[in-house]
Amino acid sequence: MGAHAGYDLYFQEFMIVPHTRPKGGYSSFSDNLRVASEIYHQLKEILEKKFGQLAANLGDEGGFAPPIRFPQEAIELILEAAKKLNYEIKIILDVAASQFFKNGKYRMKIGVFSREGLMRYYEKLIKNYPILGLEDPFAEDDLEAWQIANGKLQMANLLIVGDDLTVTNPRRIKMAKEKEDCNAMILKINQIGTITEALEAAKLAKSFGWKIIVSHRSGETNDDFISDLAVGIGADFIKAGAPARGERVAKYNRLLKIEEELRWAS
Repeated sequence: MGAHAGYDLYFQEFMIVPHTRPKGGYSSFSDNLRVASEIYHQLKEILEKKFGQLAANLGDEGGFAPPIRFPQEAIELILEAAKKLNYEIKIILDVAASQFFKNGKYRMKIGVFSREGLMRYYEKLIKNYPILGLEDPFAEDDLEAWQIANGKLQMANLLIVGDDLTVTNPRRIKMAKEKEDCNAMILKINQIGTITEALEAAKLAKSFGWKIIVSHRSGETNDDFISDLAVGIGADFIKAGAPARGERVAKYNRLLKIEEELRWAS
């Protein structure tokens, strides 16, 4: 869903985070992947039934492109799919707010928001839905808004995730820490250019106690190295897109293989 899929839904990604339960439930990566995949296919059925087959067309990252406008509509459709399968999930929203920030305002089809107005909108979503985190909730240069968000939302144990804000750059990460802008970051190797610098960025973020999300790009290949990277640095999350196409599934298949190798090694 979202900006990588077209239509009027401005939020870029709606990401499923299955609940992991150490003492039972779906605690392994393979179980989590199965849960996410089943929800994805259930969601496809729901969208086709409600909006027709065109609603199941795929965006750049394998997400669906239904004709909806409000973020809460997308969230409720995902939760409906999970409920039908009796799964509990949380959701991370990749807002990518820089894309619709113009002349000091956040301009979407659902309205024009000040930073304070957009903050209130987020608070309403967080109150009503099981949201775990917000990625790029404000434009990368709207630093006052980031500080407000991190101060308010961290108290709710919410992840405030920097991507456009931090761009896997140690200098930007230090700046974000000094200003208390966020408490998590996206790690993309080709944002910074080298593996050495990406590892430096990850080490720095870990020293701050931040969560790390290793991420794909919207234009991807079948290379699966980011799966090894995520495991190697002990990342908290990986996002590789929907379990729909080869360039996305390759990452998940590699993680399944790594999990199997680690299980045999132990």
